[in-house]
Amino acid sequence: MRARKIGLLGGSFNPAHEGHLYISETALRTLDLDEVWWLVSPQNPLKSAEDMGRADDRIQSALKIARGRRIKISTIEFDLRETYTANTIQALQERHPFHHFVWLMGADNLIQIPKWYHWREIFDLVPIAVFDRPGYTQKALSGKAATLYAKRRVFPAGFNRPIINFATGPTPRWTFISHTKHKLSSTQIRNLRQTEGKACS
Repeated sequence: MRARKIGLLGGSFNPAHEGHLYISETALRTLDLDEVWWLVSPQNPLKSAEDMGRADDRIQSALKIARGRRIKISTIEFDLRETYTANTIQALQERHPFHHFVWLMGADNLIQIPKWYHWREIFDLVPIAVFDRPGYTQKALSGKAATLYAKRRVFPAGFNRPIINFATGPTPRWTFISHTKHKLSSTQIRNLRQTEGKACS
């Protein structure tokens, strides 16, 4: 089996939206990846389950957005009954030992990653690509994780130029992709739907 470079984008996808697609397509281009896998989570351990949509609805929303692109929808966390990123990555590496994985996440998650289960292990397991989000830039780049791994940061060679060996280089290593300030979020979509529902009632 040919080794492939694969970006992993985890999340609730509640629902999936153009922001997820924008990050994924940017990752494919700037990190020289073969594919991006969307890991639909049963439940984010740091978020309330109160507003969580049905699993089938979230998976279908992801399939609809990703259709026809180099994006694969994975339900491995449902199969494993897993919600911790470190454990999911280890399971994927065991199942696909020839692939090179890169963890993809927004700048807001770089801020809160020290709250994640075995978060430093994640940095050791895979390269991490962080995508800028409005309002989070400075806090993310001055936060605990960015400060601790400052010397392990990889800088792009230039605007929109791919980091060719990012997926295959030694860990810990991370990069910050600064031209990805997409404003859309799943929370905004849910709030908009609730507002529209009230307006129609």
